Amino acid sequence: MKDQVNRRGFIKKSSLAALTAALGTNIVFAKNLPEGFTPVLFDEKDALKGKSTELIVRGERPWNVESLPHLLDERITSVKNMFIRNNGLIPETIDVKNWKLTIDGESVKAPKTYTLEELKKRFKKHTYQLVVECGGNGRSGYQPSTSGNQWDQGAVHCAQWSGVRLKDILNDVGIKDDAVYIGYHSADLHLSRDPQKEAISRGVPIAKAMEDETLVAWELNGADIPEFHGMPLRLVVGGWPASTSGKWLERISIRNKVHDGAKMTGHSYRVPRNPVVPGTSIPETDEYYKIIESMPVKSNITFPKTGAIVEVGATTPIRGHAWAGDLKVAKMEISIDFGATWQPCKLEEPANRLAWQHWSTEVKLPQKGYYEVWARATDEHQVAQPMVIPAWNPGGYINNACERIAMKAE
Repeated sequence: MKDQVNRRGFIKKSSLAALTAALGTNIVFAKNLPEGFTPVLFDEKDALKGKSTELIVRGERPWNVESLPHLLDERITSVKNMFIRNNGLIPETIDVKNWKLTIDGESVKAPKTYTLEELKKRFKKHTYQLVVECGGNGRSGYQPSTSGNQWDQGAVHCAQWSGVRLKDILNDVGIKDDAVYIGYHSADLHLSRDPQKEAISRGVPIAKAMEDETLVAWELNGADIPEFHGMPLRLVVGGWPASTSGKWLERISIRNKVHDGAKMTGHSYRVPRNPVVPGTSIPETDEYYKIIESMPVKSNITFPKTGAIVEVGATTPIRGHAWAGDLKVAKMEISIDFGATWQPCKLEEPANRLAWQHWSTEVKLPQKGYYEVWARATDEHQVAQPMVIPAWNPGGYINNACERIAMKAE
């Protein structure tokens, strides 16, 4: 069989001869292949290659893969433990040598295109640790359940990204005074494989785009960005829903209005402006919905694993991370008595703005029995994580209830 096959070209061919030629062998029972189906050979590559064997697959078309709290115990999340959230299919071909980024839109003075090498040579390289969290992280906690991947608490990471500041590119291009928003456009394929449709095309207000930490990145943890994380170029917007960090980046449009690309309307990555009765629907218009921007204050417990058994009275270390969208975390606490009392934790400063903050403490479980450790972060505006699931919303977004693990003392 040939080493490389162009899947899009394959799909456009309809004859049995073309199918067998592309595969290099006969398709047994080809007459039974439903119209519109393609052999599995032509589906995406394995997203789990090189990943931890403990990751949870939430979906395979597109790939959506969740990490686990104890896998996130690292200060800088390794690629093997990073979650994957895709809205479409990865690009069929990735030509790194000839990759280009175009800046256009109503609010640029003149469109401009850069090769990847030009970006690297022309602009200063910057490196930041940035929290990237799916807007639906924690969705499985909502009742009644909502549509979408039923993430637990593992759709988040804080890795190290390197590239050029988006604002440096935009200043080089020149943007007009009426610029309101940016919208990204990427090389991933719509699930229908219709080249006229974008799988996702989201963006952020121009002020967020011009922050120091908003990067057009080509490195992840000191190496080229892996294929399933956006090779070779990715927009990285720390502190906002991961859907704003477009993978396989090819074009950024500077808009004179709120970007209206795929997954910017309806209830995609949006929450109701006012509380709604759980389980009900509301009109999917701007009157009823607002776009998720800075993610809410949140924390996780990365050690020990839930279900840990310890000795009565023994000193047990507890640790994790905390983050708060565009803000810093000001206070971190845990409780072992279901929130009746709280003990403070040691909270470290972030490595840089928009990185998560490591916290740690110790507990002694006073007698035999079952316990829960609850973790609660408070941001610099004195907003704390709720002890119960926050207000239900149709998309199952931004659940930032206190993280809980079970422990037993014997």
